[in-house]
Amino acid sequence: MADSPRHSVSVAAVVVDDHNRVLLIRRRDNGHWEPPGGVLELDEEVVDGLRREVAEETGIQVEPVALTGVYKNMARGIVALVFRCRQLAGLATTADETAEFRWVARGEVLDLADPAYAIRVLDALDSASPPAVRAHDGVRLV
Repeated sequence: MADSPRHSVSVAAVVVDDHNRVLLIRRRDNGHWEPPGGVLELDEEVVDGLRREVAEETGIQVEPVALTGVYKNMARGIVALVFRCRQLAGLATTADETAEFRWVARGEVLDLADPAYAIRVLDALDSASPPAVRAHDGVRLV
């Protein structure tokens, strides 16, 4: 019997500051701007993984406020859970996976991030209830 297709689950944090700006990182591996996050470990709880990924990529500690969207990369089989978060402690900095970071206003998000990642930030800022559920091809919404 052939191997069954597999999915991975990732988490991302749309960290919003007191000025309603969001934290975006520019990844070292592909140069793309997106909210911090990454793949959950098999034995890791969702919120623990979210906190770990954000700390590894930005140096800050966050607290999730709400699940704002569920997104599937159809081309790669990645399901992403995106949370609006508030910063608890730490100062944003670059890291092994992060070449650069910026606190950006809503209007700057579409200028920096691919549509598939920008929509995650916009959905989190709009705080849709229930959470948005969307699919994309890695760049564009489908």
